[in-house]
Amino acid sequence: MFWSLLKVILFLAIIGLLTYGAGQLLNADGAIRVAFADTEFTLGPLMAAIAAISLIVAVWVILKLLGLLWALLRFLNGDDTAVSRYFSRNRERKGLNALADAMLALASGEGKEAQSKAEKAEKYLDRPDLTNLLIAQGAEMTGDRSRAEDVYKRLVQDERTRFVGVRGLMKQQLEIGNTETALALAERAFGLKPKHEETQDILLKLQAANHDWVGARKTLGAKLKHGALPRDVHKRRDAVLALSEARDVTDEQASVHARETAIEANRLSPDLIPAAVMAARGYMRNNQERYATRILKKAWDAQPHPDLAAAFAEIQPNEEPAQRIRRFSTLTRLKPDHPETRMLLAELHIANEDFPAARRALGDLATAHPTARSVTIMAAIERGEGAEDAVVRGWLTRALTVPRGPQWVCDNCHTIHGEWEPVCGNCGAFDTLSWTEPKESVVAMPARTEMLPLIVGQTDEKRVTVEEGSLPAVAEAEPAGAPSAARQKSGRSENTDTVEGSVVQPVSDDEPPEATRIPEAEVIVPQDQRDEENTKAASK
Repeated sequence: MFWSLLKVILFLAIIGLLTYGAGQLLNADGAIRVAFADTEFTLGPLMAAIAAISLIVAVWVILKLLGLLWALLRFLNGDDTAVSRYFSRNRERKGLNALADAMLALASGEGKEAQSKAEKAEKYLDRPDLTNLLIAQGAEMTGDRSRAEDVYKRLVQDERTRFVGVRGLMKQQLEIGNTETALALAERAFGLKPKHEETQDILLKLQAANHDWVGARKTLGAKLKHGALPRDVHKRRDAVLALSEARDVTDEQASVHARETAIEANRLSPDLIPAAVMAARGYMRNNQERYATRILKKAWDAQPHPDLAAAFAEIQPNEEPAQRIRRFSTLTRLKPDHPETRMLLAELHIANEDFPAARRALGDLATAHPTARSVTIMAAIERGEGAEDAVVRGWLTRALTVPRGPQWVCDNCHTIHGEWEPVCGNCGAFDTLSWTEPKESVVAMPARTEMLPLIVGQTDEKRVTVEEGSLPAVAEAEPAGAPSAARQKSGRSENTDTVEGSVVQPVSDDEPPEATRIPEAEVIVPQDQRDEENTKAASK
């Protein structure tokens, strides 16, 4: 409304200026005399101005006629579109100018201006494949999602712009979190352009999040086929997808398929720890311990990990601690200086009640690079060697403040995960979890503290666990080899339940022996808690 009023005012102002100018020319003195042959013309100021304007118009008309004549000559010479191009050249020029203005407005963040210029370009050019995309992007920039969706749907109807429309609708569904519709649109876009790298990545991510591992492996193969993924990266990610497929198979009828898929995942990527563990356990169920040992040994050589040691212990669950130390030399001699190897040896010697050997195996790991596990192992060694309770409690208290050590950390968002997953639960990235120490120091406050089950001999359902925040339960743990009266009478226990970094006696349905307990007076209570209790007592 305001713009229309402004145009009317501007038109009236121009008319007024022209009228004022004509009046001034009428009142002006002087004349212009034009002599041509034997004819003379005397023109006043107003007539001279009109003659000049008429001359300019005449020249413009003559040029246009010459252009039309030239187009007719080209048409007669065989150029069928010469005349039509002559009449549409002006419209095309205006349309291209409006299109350029729309693109510049879109680049500068002016969504409404971009839509207006694109609509103007559409009037002159009649090219919806060019202008509709600018209109849709301008509508998205201004927050008009419904108009953008309508434009994308129009683009889907045209074969040339179908992929652009499907891609636009897919991104809209991703923004609002409608992953099911986005997955269907991504599959359709992938069918239209299987070489499009962005569509491949989005489809792979959605398929992995939806646990469609078979479809994700096909998409990954397409990325390799079209050169969008290096072969070594494809091999690793294909192993991750195969492992994920095996983990999702839970019914008994598909157990053979799950084992074969896990073995395939381990073959594709031997350093993938979860794949090695699952493949090894598959071989164990098939009584092929030699193959299981080979898989775990190869994975340990790539990267030592507690899960590998736990799986290696399951190969011979009922062996004696001394026999286990000898058998575990298959792993421990591969990387003897690795912290995981040193802690593993210390745990094995604790199970064998050889605490000096456990101390030698651990070395200075608990002081030079302390973690919750190494410090708790040191507490178990001190208790086994008969150290005072204050020394043991000091190590256990320190275990609550030092970092946890290596964990499953997302390389993309640095989120810490309790278990390995193919997709990060925080950022949704695929295959980004690595067994490493977090960049920021993380205080060790485990909800359930358990030592490696490899020194247990076999998995026992009756295991001593420590609930979250239960510090007294940690203080009551007795390391293996502590000279309790019950053990001195009955001899060495065949099974030993564990706490992360310290070994405790198995708990039966009866009352635990008194030798496994520390008096309540010696339990560590934080200072702020003691102050609060004293304040309450004083108020009462």
